Amino acid sequence: MAITAQEVNKLRQMTGAGMMDCKKALTEAEGDFEKAIDILRKKGQKVSASRADRETKEGTIVTKVSADGTTGYLLSLTCETDFVAKNEEFVAFANTALELATENNASSVADIQALPFEGITVGEKIIELTGKIGEKIEISHFEVVKDEAVVPYIHSNGKLGVLVALTNTSGADVEEAGKDVAMQIAAMNPVAVDKDGVDASVIEREIEVGKDQARQEGKPEEMLEKIALGKLNKFYKENTLLSQAFVKDGSLSIAQYLDKVSKGMTVAAFKRISIG
Repeated sequence: MAITAQEVNKLRQMTGAGMMDCKKALTEAEGDFEKAIDILRKKGQKVSASRADRETKEGTIVTKVSADGTTGYLLSLTCETDFVAKNEEFVAFANTALELATENNASSVADIQALPFEGITVGEKIIELTGKIGEKIEISHFEVVKDEAVVPYIHSNGKLGVLVALTNTSGADVEEAGKDVAMQIAAMNPVAVDKDGVDASVIEREIEVGKDQARQEGKPEEMLEKIALGKLNKFYKENTLLSQAFVKDGSLSIAQYLDKVSKGMTVAAFKRISIG
């Protein structure tokens, strides 16, 4: 049957797919728009599958904090090229996915993918976008942080985001202090809030490395443990947030800076995600 230009344009407006793809889908579906949409979606699934092994090293990070300031959300939508990462539709979809996640109390990427969106699921919409754009697209990370006060930060390139949760914030300028700490996290990439949060496997590895270094320096075997523990303390100082030197004032640690802003204020948790 003959497919008119008006019908092709209507399907294009409905799906965002290319003109020729729409014409082929409508022809195959014999003018049935629902069938044509399914055909386009199946094309997207094929494209998605064929690109499953591609790396998504570009994209955008979006963030949102609840109205009461106690819950923060961080989401990364990734793709293959910077060109697509800057596409308005791509960025808009990242924000839509985050909005749906917050509205539905999602706690994982899988939760978000299962949410309904425009008659399909978010996951199916991503497949559609993959077919339309021709690049692998995925929600790579989704993080939620809850506490007394949560402050977000997105780096200027849009590819690095942080959420920092603060406690004992009474009377403090939470926004300014939170942003300072979030920027510290972005720049210095600490492994944990403090030494109690460092994974046991990391501690074990650092001790072994410290022992090996001391051994190679010719230190006596009975001194290796003590020397390694000294190196471990240095590791904590450089790699755990509260012990790190504050980048804006090296005379203060982050713990001292926060206590100076408001007595007793500290970091309860943080999340940092980056693309690339």
